[in-house]
Amino acid sequence: MTQAPVVFSEDQAAAFDAVTDLLRSSGVDLEDEALLKPPAGGEAGVMAVIGKAGSGKTLLLSELYKALETAGVQVVSGDYEGRKNRDKRTLAILAPTNKAASVLRLRGVPATTIHRILYTPVYDPEYERIAEWLAGNGEKPEVEGLTDEALARAAAFYEKNKSIPGALAAAGLRGSDFITGWKRRDEPLDIGFVDEASMLDDRQFEDLKEIFPTLLLFGDPAQLAPVNQSGAMVFDGLSEPRKLELQRIHRQEADNPILDLAHALADPQLEFHDFERMIEDTAKRDERVVWGQRVEVDLMARSPVLVWRNATRIRLINAFRTVHGAPEEELLEGEPLICDGLELPLKHRKKRLDLEARGLIKGAQVIYLGPGRKAGFSRLHVMGAEDPQVSAASIVKIEIPDEEEPFIPFAARMGATFLHGAAVTIHKAQGSQWDTVQVFAPDIYVAARMGRVEAGQPLWKRLAYVAITRAQERLIWVVRNRLSKPTYPLRVDDLRAKPAAALTLEAEST
Repeated sequence: MTQAPVVFSEDQAAAFDAVTDLLRSSGVDLEDEALLKPPAGGEAGVMAVIGKAGSGKTLLLSELYKALETAGVQVVSGDYEGRKNRDKRTLAILAPTNKAASVLRLRGVPATTIHRILYTPVYDPEYERIAEWLAGNGEKPEVEGLTDEALARAAAFYEKNKSIPGALAAAGLRGSDFITGWKRRDEPLDIGFVDEASMLDDRQFEDLKEIFPTLLLFGDPAQLAPVNQSGAMVFDGLSEPRKLELQRIHRQEADNPILDLAHALADPQLEFHDFERMIEDTAKRDERVVWGQRVEVDLMARSPVLVWRNATRIRLINAFRTVHGAPEEELLEGEPLICDGLELPLKHRKKRLDLEARGLIKGAQVIYLGPGRKAGFSRLHVMGAEDPQVSAASIVKIEIPDEEEPFIPFAARMGATFLHGAAVTIHKAQGSQWDTVQVFAPDIYVAARMGRVEAGQPLWKRLAYVAITRAQERLIWVVRNRLSKPTYPLRVDDLRAKPAAALTLEAEST
């Protein structure tokens, strides 16, 4: 069954034409599906497509990706780069976090993280042979331990999803098993698309401009700016011809009450209590919005409660651990964690690159699977990553209410640091989406009473906007400081990876 052609709104069509002009000036003609050599020298061509939730940014990004692929541009995913070719044109579609990249991948867009492009893996020759064959650039490989049926499964998966790690998983293999090392990218790439660009700080923006001569940013100006950037986003400084704004809000077939609430916040006359009445009224007629009398603890293991204040976050985390009977001296399998960065000295640069490229970057959502084989190591599932299972030296910090020092159930001397992830601040939730989101409304009320303003907008409205637009299917607006009891214990059985097939690599036999 053929899909109906996409019909752009007027502002989407204008943005598509403007981006087409930008790409033509860089040597890619989408209208004639022709590739030319990129012009030598010159400054980075940067353009931004901005708009609020539901304005069609993701649809536009997706259609531009399809047009570039049809024109012969090859996607660089960070999983594998083919042999260098001076006439080859490439596109990398990036997001700040694994969760944000996974949202795009679920929509058929082969996105990866910024870190995975900045830090590139060095692969075993067997991987290169499989990858070249999947991409249509080589002969079918003969790999010991890998049957023709397994290769057929890999090819069928890649044809539909264009993901090499996913294709290997379909064959019973893990892409990470083929990685022999990591390096920081020095050579430039070509065209870059960056989703959730409101999360970029100035340093990341400068790094991306060094790598991509042509850079297209997609962002939401109503979100919260990165910390320490005075409410400014990297695309704010672009001139109007290079900053395209999508104004029209596209509704789903049956409307979307969550987006309706988000856009109601643009009304300058709207006060907090008016907004809460609007939520309560919506909840009475649409089950996708819930007026919650308590925090539902069963949801917290995979979808954290969104809060504004750190004190609220810490109280909710400790309540979550208490009702699950978690002992102070250890973590339970299935407890959620948030990566807070890496504590590794400079001499362990290779390990840092390894962990960051695997998804253990600041803000990554992780599920604890149990202790590793070595003391201080943890087995972890990185949410949203295509190859999510990793074992890493870990430093876990459980913050305690009214205590300056966190409780540390166990720790390696150095490695990835984690905070508990049953509740997170709204700032850290940017770039992520979950099917169901719980927003702790008393915190938003405190922000409203304080009367703070950020970039000309009341802070409580920015907080509410970001928080509720994290929900894909259902929003729970929690109005009371209460926690439910769990109806089932924490689980990890749905996250465990299947064992990899037996495989002998050439590098091991030489």
